[in-house]
This record gives sequence, structure tokens and C-alpha cells, in this order.
Amino acid sequence: MLPPASVWRAEGATNIMKFRKDGPITPLTAAVCLGIGLFSYSAWLTSIVFCAVAGLRPLMVAGALFFPVGIVHGVGVWFGGW
Repeated sequence: MLPPASVWRAEGATNIMKFRKDGPITPLTAAVCLGIGLFSYSAWLTSIVFCAVAGLRPLMVAGALFFPVGIVHGVGVWFGGW
């Protein structure tokens, strides 16, 4: 149950917040965010493990500290680019 508009609406405001039936996030949006997160984490972890096995310490440190480098490298490892 939402509180009355007078509680959360600023005086003189013309726009009020509209609530969805599903709440602040839809199940589809949650699934997409979770999928992107799992994809990124998997690619990053692939990069770290690959560099550790291959002895590429500078790239492993760069991929661990700057996660976009690790994600790009991990995806490259998946598709055979590296």
C-alpha cells in the first residue's frame, strides 16, 4: 500500500512518481542484468586463469586490476583470438 500523495509529493510539484505493477525492476530487466554480470565475470575469470596458466603475469595483473581489459581478453580467449 502506498502512502498518500501528500506524504511523498513535494508541494507544488507537477510530476509524481509512478509505480509499476512489477515494482522497481521487472523480471526481464533483472534477468538481463544478471546475464550481463555472469557473462562479464566469466570472461574476466577466463582471462585470469588463462594468464596464470600461460605465465603472462603482466597481462594477468592488468586484467585483474582493470576489469575491462580482462573481459575483452577473456572473450578473445573464448573465440580463439588469443
